[in-house]
Amino acid sequence: MLVQDWTMEQLVKVRQYQPTLVDRALEHVLTQQKELLWLVVVSAYMDEKINLGKAAELLGLHRLQLQQRFMKQGIPLRLGSTTLDEAKAELAAIISWETDDDNFA
Repeated sequence: MLVQDWTMEQLVKVRQYQPTLVDRALEHVLTQQKELLWLVVVSAYMDEKINLGKAAELLGLHRLQLQQRFMKQGIPLRLGSTTLDEAKAELAAIISWETDDDNFA
């Protein structure tokens, strides 16, 4: 098997001097493997690395859709911003939704 324990460590190292190459490869994998994307995003949410709005954006869902899905799966919800950066990210997501809605009207 190609992927060994050391593979991820080496990807992190390679990313230090070839970030675009590694990022493109990971983006490709996550685009092709929706289950892996879901697990990565939910894990980041659970670790409080991202908020619900950002998780929804990364998964291509509306925030309320993701909130319902989390509730059905028993994933604890963290509602409301706890930092200024989170508040800005949520505002950007809202503006993005409104812009998307305007494009479809």
